[in-house]
Amino acid sequence: MKTVSLLGQLEEAKNYIQGLYSPPVQIGMILGSGLGDLADEVQNKVVIPYGAIPHFPTSTVEGHAGRMVLGVLDGKHVVCLQGRVHYYENYDMGRLAFPVQVMKMMGIENLLVTNACGCVNTSWNPGDLMIISDHIKLVQDNPLRGENIDALGPRFFDMTTAYDKNLRALAKKCADELDIPIREGVYQWFSGPSFETPAEVKLARLLGADAVGMSTVPEVIAAAHMRMHTLGLSCLTNMAAGILDQPLNHTEVLHVAQQVKSQLSSLVKEIVRNWLLE
Repeated sequence: MKTVSLLGQLEEAKNYIQGLYSPPVQIGMILGSGLGDLADEVQNKVVIPYGAIPHFPTSTVEGHAGRMVLGVLDGKHVVCLQGRVHYYENYDMGRLAFPVQVMKMMGIENLLVTNACGCVNTSWNPGDLMIISDHIKLVQDNPLRGENIDALGPRFFDMTTAYDKNLRALAKKCADELDIPIREGVYQWFSGPSFETPAEVKLARLLGADAVGMSTVPEVIAAAHMRMHTLGLSCLTNMAAGILDQPLNHTEVLHVAQQVKSQLSSLVKEIVRNWLLE
């Protein structure tokens, strides 16, 4: 059986998707735990289960529907990933980059990623929304480890502007116009699936993190490699371990995400409406 190269896999996935939805897609979105309902507001939609797309990784986590939704949202052609795959689901790190790489192959230059995460900043509260200004990755592995695909990006690449400053300013402006309180801060990635220990949360705070979570960073690294314009939004669903005298659980994460989904949905739609496409 012939082995298909990564570039070949990306081509096959792209061709399959574009065979079902032909308009050029302008913005890609990855919707995290409990936040996938935004895709239900897409008009003229085409829905594709991840399992139907050649070589596409499939999600196994509650709160992640595991399907791609393409259509029109506030006047722009978008693709929404309802749920993502995670390192702790036993995927090779490179597979976490695959969905974003497929978007780039489709001609998408703009990416919005959302997640549900734990709050490290003790001045903030569960239910707050946060614009990601930067991230910390202490996990050794990297989604770009291995042979570089020059067609996607250079072997060595800059991460200084991984989270686009103009898009962060746009998100702030849209939040202000909608009277939605919003934070801006640093997200630290942990591999999961165990929640962070109280000592790890203290370390994250000392390092300058405002939030901790188990996703997003591999996708943003891949997007930076391909020079995509990326905006990250977090829903702070709980205070991280050790801050409050109570255990953590995924049910709480999903519950708080559901409580703020209306706010987040309104904010994302306003951002999409005002997103200046290059």
